[in-house]
Amino acid sequence: MTLLPILFFSGVCLGLAYWIYGRILSRWFRLDPEKETPAIQLRDDVDYVPIDPKFLLGQHFSAIAAAGPIVGPILAGVMFGWLPALIWILIGSILIGGVHDFSALVASIRHRAQSITEVVRQYMSRRSYYLFLVFVWIALVYITVAFADVVAGSFVGVQTLENGTQVNGGGIASSSLLYLILPIFMGLLLRYTRTPLWLATFIFLPLVGFAIWGGQYIPFDLGALLNLPVPKAQKVWDALLLGYCFIASIVPMWILLQPRGHLGGYFLYIALIGGLLGVALGGQSIQYPAFTGWYWQSPKGESMPLFPLLFITIACGACSGFHSLVSTGTTSKQLRKETDARAIGYGAMLMEGMVAIVSLCCVMMLTQPAANALAGKPNFIYAQGVGRFLEILYIPASFGISFGLLAFTTFVYDTLDVCTRLTRYIVQELTGWSGRAGRYFATLIATAIPLYFVLQDAKDAAGNSIPVWRIYWSLFGASNQLLAALTLIGVTVWLYRTYNARWIWYALGIPALWMYAISVWSLFLFIKNGFFTADWQFKGVPSDPIPWVGLVLVGLAIVLFIEAAVILSGLSKPKPPEAEPAPVAA
Repeated sequence: MTLLPILFFSGVCLGLAYWIYGRILSRWFRLDPEKETPAIQLRDDVDYVPIDPKFLLGQHFSAIAAAGPIVGPILAGVMFGWLPALIWILIGSILIGGVHDFSALVASIRHRAQSITEVVRQYMSRRSYYLFLVFVWIALVYITVAFADVVAGSFVGVQTLENGTQVNGGGIASSSLLYLILPIFMGLLLRYTRTPLWLATFIFLPLVGFAIWGGQYIPFDLGALLNLPVPKAQKVWDALLLGYCFIASIVPMWILLQPRGHLGGYFLYIALIGGLLGVALGGQSIQYPAFTGWYWQSPKGESMPLFPLLFITIACGACSGFHSLVSTGTTSKQLRKETDARAIGYGAMLMEGMVAIVSLCCVMMLTQPAANALAGKPNFIYAQGVGRFLEILYIPASFGISFGLLAFTTFVYDTLDVCTRLTRYIVQELTGWSGRAGRYFATLIATAIPLYFVLQDAKDAAGNSIPVWRIYWSLFGASNQLLAALTLIGVTVWLYRTYNARWIWYALGIPALWMYAISVWSLFLFIKNGFFTADWQFKGVPSDPIPWVGLVLVGLAIVLFIEAAVILSGLSKPKPPEAEPAPVAA
């Protein structure tokens, strides 16, 4: 069988979900196109700026998609086969992830575009608010660790792909550096001249294409320059990437983040459209097994079950708590009309689901030996797949693979930028230290802690050095999914305390319980494997931080769950409804 029937079936499912379930959600939440949003009410043309939905969709999509819907589906597909991954992507994005993003966005615009942490504080307690802030901080640390290290892996060594094409990591590093320089010039041009955005895009987008092509001819090979082996060179790149995060978090948004995000949105669309056309026209056959087994052997030698590992490995692409931070942190301040929430909140998540499907297709067309050989390099699996898809459009494979790797890197830059900035906000909120000194201190904390983790020497069960992200990806996934569960719980409490509509339990209650159970189950396995052997013999106090972080996260989650349960059980008196459109009772 070819990939086309899988792609067609997935596209139909996601399209029908947007058309049917998206409309139902809009009706339940009673979205009103005439009601002024915070972007209109509080407009300051700095943070609160109403934006046309077609532009906001690209910006939001670029911020939430990143590398998550690429890495997760590829890893899960290799671990357990493509069929379980496909089922979770479709069900998760339609019934859980899309609802999570949509409801968080609506909750924020109904509360003056405040963050989800503020909604928790208002409807639960101040203690819940601070616990939630700490939880979000820990989750952001591991998002930063996982994505920084997986990008650093793209910049080192030489990788020979299945078709014989050699990709120089130093060449990808050169393309990436050029890509970061170009938006700075674009930002300066837009700020200090009257150049319209369309013209700046017309100028700089081809230059990015030139950077992709030229990078392989001017490789910036740190390993060769510093005479370092590949693992050490990757550590240096880790530090440099976090240094970039420090700078990107404190410079004005117009000089780097906004123009780079604008160009990055085009990368997402081109990569997605190119992948869809390649699958549709290429006639590639499915070679990878649909199902490989119920257990997977981790790099540390632990046997991990499909339940719950699959559901934390694929976070972005099915459901991601990180999306709530984007929806309530920046997107809600730019939403022009309430009715735009359907396309931005729900629709963008379904688009991300399609990105995950295309990424999974990159595994499906590989043989099992070829996929296993690249199992630790999902970025190269994705790039090789994109290269083969673009060959159908008569684009050379070497350019297509370089494009795929730089597109992957571009997606991660968006995540790293947002994570670092959000972490800075949280540190400043917890410390109460504002002003320039507080901003620099908080940014230093936001980058120094991830730096500590990425510089650790990670080893597999045989004692061989492996990339740090392979150790921390599952912890990132579990904390990210638990963040999604707590967000859904927070939104459920808001809706209950305000309206007590019956449909809340179907649309949000069940997804919240599922995400909570699956993520706590995963964290419990990490704790158990850290402290005990397979037959429950105590190992001693572990030096590995993963079980300790798992204990902290589970403790925070239990306290927050108890507080929510007390409110939802009626032991806490419901708050009178606010003056806003009441959702429809189902």
